[in-house]
Amino acid sequence: MTTVQFYTEGSRISGFQVEGHSGLAQEGMDILCAAVTSTVRFVECAVNDVLGLEAAVKVREEDAVITLKIPGGLSQELEHTCQTILATMMLYMVQLSEEYPENIIVLEV
Repeated sequence: MTTVQFYTEGSRISGFQVEGHSGLAQEGMDILCAAVTSTVRFVECAVNDVLGLEAAVKVREEDAVITLKIPGGLSQELEHTCQTILATMMLYMVQLSEEYPENIIVLEV
């Protein structure tokens, strides 16, 4: 099971953690894990490479965990852009969990 946790501070999404393998298929053939991984990489590229932020990213390959935290004190424009990106990711993860409820769960903490 893949668990996606979105960290929130009031209405602000401050980051996320993705943990585990979905178990939909064997590793390397799992379309759900590929979708989740691709989304995480997309968000990290958008935030750090395109927007130029230095969001903290931690990867623990041995237990399949990745965490991303958005820095505070952003300009209003950057904050709005980050929130749009993270809200879109959250919506997509929720849609995946509705389609594959036995394989992915989305939490807001």
